[in-house]
Amino acid sequence: MTNEELNGKLPEQPEPYWRTSVEFPTFPSLQEDIEVDVIVVGAGITGITSAYLLTNEGLKVAMIEADKVLNGTTGHTTAKITAQHDLIYDEFIHNMGRNTARLYYEANMEALEFIEKTVEEKGIDCDFSRVDAYIYSVSDKYANKIQKEADAYARLQINGKLVDDFPFDIDVKNVLVMKDQAQFHVTKYLVRLLEMFKEKGGQVYEDTVAVNIETGEQPVVLTKKENRITAKHVLICTHFPFYEGTGLYSTRMYADRSYALAVKSKKEFPQGIFISADEPTRSLRSIKENGEELVLIVGENHKTGQSEVETMEHYKALEQFGEEVLGLEKITNRWSAQDLVTLDKLPYIGEITSGNPNILIATGFRKWGMSNGTAAALLFRDMVTGKENKFEKLYTPSRFYAHPSLKNFLVQNANVVGQLIKGKLDSPDRKPDELAKGEGAVVTLDGHRKGAYRDDDGKLHIVDTTCTHIGCEVEWNNGDKTWDCPCHGSRFKFTGEVIEGPAEKPLQKYDYTMMDNLTSEDSGY
Repeated sequence: MTNEELNGKLPEQPEPYWRTSVEFPTFPSLQEDIEVDVIVVGAGITGITSAYLLTNEGLKVAMIEADKVLNGTTGHTTAKITAQHDLIYDEFIHNMGRNTARLYYEANMEALEFIEKTVEEKGIDCDFSRVDAYIYSVSDKYANKIQKEADAYARLQINGKLVDDFPFDIDVKNVLVMKDQAQFHVTKYLVRLLEMFKEKGGQVYEDTVAVNIETGEQPVVLTKKENRITAKHVLICTHFPFYEGTGLYSTRMYADRSYALAVKSKKEFPQGIFISADEPTRSLRSIKENGEELVLIVGENHKTGQSEVETMEHYKALEQFGEEVLGLEKITNRWSAQDLVTLDKLPYIGEITSGNPNILIATGFRKWGMSNGTAAALLFRDMVTGKENKFEKLYTPSRFYAHPSLKNFLVQNANVVGQLIKGKLDSPDRKPDELAKGEGAVVTLDGHRKGAYRDDDGKLHIVDTTCTHIGCEVEWNNGDKTWDCPCHGSRFKFTGEVIEGPAEKPLQKYDYTMMDNLTSEDSGY
């Protein structure tokens, strides 16, 4: 079946399944200065779990969220809870050593077990289930890599093995299973944690944007509305850190996007969670919705703002795959997500810079945030309360492995420079008056590069395409109707407002240049 024949099944607007299947509590924005023991910035899985754990330790905790709770990366996940994070353990053994690779597995399995124990003890109805996780290859190249990964499993005593049986009509070359992993309904789980946090006196503020930190013995978080939050500890759980200090996180990570469909399939879905080793990635899991089984189809990753095709084509590719493998009755939701990848593929969790114990950071989960985000919260609890934690050195942001960190540092920052130059040399052919309703594009207006979008009412929205982070030029994302920055992954609404950082200020309406990032009050840099 061709894309043209499938056309019409895809929902018109992107909306993640996890946001449509739960009723979310609402919270006020912060209107005054406050003082607490711990301020948590960011209300996703890391922030909510951290806040919940620290109130259980008897601490006074507040949590702020720039938008709405669970509307960021966590609300756009696949909600697999697993230590099988693509092909990673053979690479970790070679780059960091066997002990580090084993610790990473243990950290993620302990996070899984914490979630399971919490669900059982608190009676949380979130569709938690233990399942096996499979990674498969359709090429000889990745079949060999899976063999090496299986050897790594054996060296690390990971409960897994190569298997012959595969439950889909896919011509696979090799399949590796990791036993006893899990899946759940992430927002059902976290809404209950949020409720328990509130019941213990926790404070939650939505629509409260953190913009800076005054450092010192008592750090102070400053908000966009000029409120001050004084705390003994600041936990930065904001996907991309809103505050980098001298950690240079912009130079040590890149943003990677992927796409997801929730579908009703014609074929019965087998037990398990599945992901391909080959590119483009294909990931599969099932979910229950009012007694009906849906399947999540995820994949098509690329660096944010650097897709080689129009972004709607990624959704269509997943639709085509789903039709071929499962048969599609309907597609209920489509959405995209992005996460950050570090130089060595290990998350950065711990002191924002060495010797700064009052400001802690968690970022770079590489799309495996259910386990890594929970591991981060468990580590934060111990660091704040002064307890030893064997994973502190594993995740510390101050670590440096010469291979692959140095190579990837040079490659990623060369990419940023290349994207910066490419954007400045771009001379778009299109004009704003050429756009149809619902269409957006980079255009030329009065000799300047601009972003234009004509909404369904025919109103034309014009923004300057210079990102307010460091001055790269944003690109149009037609699948989500957003402006995406190819340098560090900032994303903006078609009207210019920030969706995801590191940019803090909206795209401007006037002619805005790279130098304005150093001189203008409208800069978020």
